[in-house]
Formats: sequence, C-alpha cells, structure tokens
Amino acid sequence: MRVLLIFILFSSYCFAQVPITYIQNDTRRTVIGERYKSGYLFNAPNSVQTIHVVTLDWPPYIGNKLCNKGWVYQFSVAVLNSVDYSVYIEFVPWARAVRAVELGKADILMPEYYIEDTAPSDYVAGQTRRKLLGLSNSFEGGNIGFLKRKGEPDRFNGNLKSLKGSRIGVVRGYQNTPEFDAMMDNNEFIIIDAVDDLQLVNLLVAKRVDLIIGDLDVLIYSVKYASLANSEKQALLSAIEPESKAIQYNPLYFAISKSTPNWLTVLENINTGLYKFKNSGETQRLKNTLLNECDKL
Repeated sequence: MRVLLIFILFSSYCFAQVPITYIQNDTRRTVIGERYKSGYLFNAPNSVQTIHVVTLDWPPYIGNKLCNKGWVYQFSVAVLNSVDYSVYIEFVPWARAVRAVELGKADILMPEYYIEDTAPSDYVAGQTRRKLLGLSNSFEGGNIGFLKRKGEPDRFNGNLKSLKGSRIGVVRGYQNTPEFDAMMDNNEFIIIDAVDDLQLVNLLVAKRVDLIIGDLDVLIYSVKYASLANSEKQALLSAIEPESKAIQYNPLYFAISKSTPNWLTVLENINTGLYKFKNSGETQRLKNTLLNECDKL
C-alpha cells in the first residue's frame, strides 16, 4: 500500500509539471510548466508580459495527451519564452479558441493557417478576421487534402471547381485553403460541420459526406489517437484513403489578438524568436528530438 501511495504521489507530481528544453545562443535552457487554472504556466526568468495562449488537440502536431504534448506545443512555448514572455497555455475546442482570441479574451491562437484579408469573423459582426488578429511569420506545417472512402474513384481532379455541389465535411472554425474557404463562403459546396477531426472521419465513413478536408496527417492520426477500441480504429482506418492529389502545403502561424496590450511589439518579438530558431537550426533540432523521443516510447 505504501509503495502504491508513493507511486500515485510521484505520478501526480510528474503530471503537474511539463519541462521544455531548448537551445538559445548555444546555451541549453529549461522552463518548467506548472499546473495553472485549466492549463500550464511557464514563467520566463526575465518576463516582460504573461501571454495567454489557446490551442487545440490536433495530433500529431499538438495534443494534451500526446507525448511531450506534441512538438508544436514545446516549440511554441520555447519561442515565446526565448523572447522573455511567460506563457499560460490551455487546450480548448478550436471554435472556442478562435472566439476567445478574436474577442480579446486570450492573446494568441495557435497553430493557425494563413488568414486571408477578406475572411469574415464568425464572432464579431461586420469584421474580418485580419482586422481582429495579427499573423506572425510562418513555421513548419503540412499538406491539405481530401479523404475519401476507400475504393471509391477520385472526385478531385486538381481543380476545386470539379467539386461544386459536393457534400464536404469540415471542422467548424478551421481555415483550409484560401480558394476552398472562399468557395465555401460562396456556398459552392454543401458543407457539413464537425466539431473535430475524428467526427469528420466518422461522417465520411457513415456516408454523410462525399469527402472531408484537412491536414492529411491530422485526419489519419485523429483515429489513431482516439479513445476507441483497436478494432474500431482499424475499421475506420481501413475504410478511408486520401485522394490522389493534395490541394496545397499549409505552413503554420501564431495569430495574435489586436486587443492584447502592446500586440505589435508581441508580434515583432515572436517573429524575432521564430527567425532565430529557424536560422540557428533550433526549430528542426527541437522537432526531430521530440519526435524521436516519442517514437521510442
């Protein structure tokens, strides 16, 4: 009983902290995230401001139950910490995250896709998203494409106009590609909303949509990551496959609320951090290190 109690206490302690290590100016630095409210707080030694970041479960990039919470989680905290920001970061549903940042109730939304100047806000009437949000420089992302039911012929011929009138599943609040989003806003597709990527896959398998759109790695991984029996996961995975043609590669961004105090300075500092990480090779080193560590588990 005593051993069990020690193990429980040790496990609780471990889960109460999230360590993030990165290299800055040839010096290895570690910041420890402590449980705070509904997320984690990473205090920077020379903090100039605490930034409230909202994100989502979006494996394999980021996820509350992923190993190390995903490389994008660790990378994002490291970049912000490297430019002297303390970070309070929490996981919430994507639509709620978008709403919080667009209304100024949180400071940063990430990872975000590129936002077109004309993209309308779903939460502030008469406003575009870019009027509410500042977009950072980009970092590594993935390919956007369509999933279909296995064995069915391709519907997408490389031109989105070939899909006019098709029933397409999307996660509510996601940006996909500028052309697709514009056609969707123009009601050129029959859009079926889902709350997350796993529900999107289920819509496809249940034949409620013709295709689903998203980051192909995320769509597949959402099934592998799900709290389902292995037989259910295999049934879903064996029922889907990507269309032959991807739409485009989408890099990722930080989106900063323009209601955040000194938001332009925050944006400039983030861009400085992103540049230094990329230029020094730290972005790739951190990503590869984290992925390799998790592959061994």
